[in-house]
Amino acid sequence: MKTSTFSVAKEGLPFILLCAFISLICSILQYKYASLGALFATVFSTYFFRDPERILPETTNAVISPADGKIIRVEEIFDDRFLQKDVLKISIFMNVFNVHVNRIPFAGIVQRIIFQPGRFYAADKDKATLHNEYCAAIIRTAFGQEYAVVQIAGLIARRIICWAEPGDQIKTGERFGLIRFGSRVDLYLPKETSVAVKVGEKVRAGETVLARLA
Repeated sequence: MKTSTFSVAKEGLPFILLCAFISLICSILQYKYASLGALFATVFSTYFFRDPERILPETTNAVISPADGKIIRVEEIFDDRFLQKDVLKISIFMNVFNVHVNRIPFAGIVQRIIFQPGRFYAADKDKATLHNEYCAAIIRTAFGQEYAVVQIAGLIARRIICWAEPGDQIKTGERFGLIRFGSRVDLYLPKETSVAVKVGEKVRAGETVLARLA
């Protein structure tokens, strides 16, 4: 699987370099306010695409948060799109100030990658799950359980990046993609999974325990 090894995600480098170049040109031409605006955009792009290291919790059956952000849904539903069974669904909303590099919640083998073009409603709204553009990774654990982690585009987010590919053997906490500029990640887990978080709680990718597999 392709990996991101930069402290700043490599997908952000074109944005950062372009903003820095514009700031330099505006500065040379003595366009003060345009230069300051481009400099601010450079700093913000660098901040947005940051990719910090994370320390995994030392527990064997923990499902780790795939994203930084806030828990907006914890519910049992029937999933008719990815797993075709009753599941526990946990939704995480990422604003533009969160780290947007996504990580694998639980080790396993990637069974399928499903990309679906769609709309760009606000990612914290219910209709975003049904109508927004998304990329879903279906993963089978060593215990034979399947779960789905779904990257969902948002109102501003217009590009989902997923490095995972079918057949990949992936580890818990491994980077697998990112979403540009504010978005959401939904996690579909076996119904018997024990929840460890609640709505409104803030979580960190690769560190926060969301649940524990049965």
